[in-house]
Amino acid sequence: MRAFAYLGVGLIYIAYLDEFGHVGPYVSRGDPRHNDSPVFGFAGFVMPAEEVRAFGTWFFQRKRELLAHELAQSGKHPAVWEKKGSSLYRAASVSRYPALRSATNRLLNRIVRTGGRAFYVGVRKGDPARHDSNALYAEMLREAVGRIDAFCREDCDPASRFLLALDEHPSRDALLTAVARDMYGRGQTRRRLIEPPFHLESHRYQTVQAADWIAALVGRLGAFWTEPDVWRENEVFRRYFEDRLATVQVRSGIRRD
Repeated sequence: MRAFAYLGVGLIYIAYLDEFGHVGPYVSRGDPRHNDSPVFGFAGFVMPAEEVRAFGTWFFQRKRELLAHELAQSGKHPAVWEKKGSSLYRAASVSRYPALRSATNRLLNRIVRTGGRAFYVGVRKGDPARHDSNALYAEMLREAVGRIDAFCREDCDPASRFLLALDEHPSRDALLTAVARDMYGRGQTRRRLIEPPFHLESHRYQTVQAADWIAALVGRLGAFWTEPDVWRENEVFRRYFEDRLATVQVRSGIRRD
């Protein structure tokens, strides 16, 4: 029996992904220029399309509860206000606020209850002298597509397919071209991807915001996994979230370049 056969027959999934880490070169945390993160990749979640509307509503409500004070100060309508994961998931905040820890675990649990899974793929960046940010972005996006394609092909019903939604990116045209080549080129290696990725404005989509939160969490964990002595404060993310993330993820990992 296939591991995820219980998810249904021929489901359409939607994968919502955002970047984690930093796409630029990394020398060291103490370097005056290239010190942002030793890892880069994509993270978010994969969910049956029929569950997306209810999940978006649920996330919208939980976001309003968790961040009511900031939302009130923003002066914006809740439907177009967002809290970036990079600001939300700081070591001091996770240590200080049990409500944030609880909300994060509820988010992961909710994704699983819809029949979805968390997902991430990334790489520890290599030699900064040979670093190419655009090539790295395209490479990791193509690997993410390949892994989700394998999830649909091998872990789900044989008829399962997926769509991919990403936050907006300035190199959108080149990235879509790279994925389209995989879809329609010789061998057609991405047969389960229905269309090339959609790029969405994150402040208008609760689902993209949820993916951004997960990506920020994975980025903190990835830095700690890669350089635990350097990113010591991120041990708090491992303490509170590593085990739960491990149980809800699929086809995920951060590899060495």
